Amino acid sequence: MDIEIGAEAKDKSLNRKVAITVVALSIFMGLAGVKDGNIVQAMQQAQSDSVDAWNEYQATKTKLHIDETALNQTRLMALTDDRRATDAIQVETLRLRAEIAKYRAEVPALKAKAEGFSAQYDALNVHDDQFDASDALISIAVSIAAVAALVEIPVALWASWGFGALGVVMGLAGFLGWSLHSAFMSKLLG
Repeated sequence: MDIEIGAEAKDKSLNRKVAITVVALSIFMGLAGVKDGNIVQAMQQAQSDSVDAWNEYQATKTKLHIDETALNQTRLMALTDDRRATDAIQVETLRLRAEIAKYRAEVPALKAKAEGFSAQYDALNVHDDQFDASDALISIAVSIAAVAALVEIPVALWASWGFGALGVVMGLAGFLGWSLHSAFMSKLLG
């Protein structure tokens, strides 16, 4: 009877370790999921801003091209001898030159703005990948921990702790902004 109590105590010890592992990893995974959701929202906003900025850049470039073409046409019309037409052409030429100068000044700023949003998206994507890797590794750890409880093999629990530790490290990298990133995992899972 003493032997059975000892075996029962051993089983409870393994089950307690599994339970603590599952609870701790689940809590961490839940918190990381909230942070990851916020990052995804920020990524969507950055992507939207980037698309808007690139559209504005393209529209400005198009307006610049149209005004440059109109200026060239105006110069051709200036070759006429009609005085009234020449005065109107000069006024139009001044207006077009002002517009062209404005668009030429706007284009580099719009391009830099759009590139900034794209860079922001890329930076956020690194952290999103970290949280995704954390989620995958912790899910594997919880699954292995469940198997460890069923088969009562401590080595399986150790494997669970290994995957869990990797998942926590990747999650901390996402929380703390570390540059830890697995290109292999991103390509494999992406």
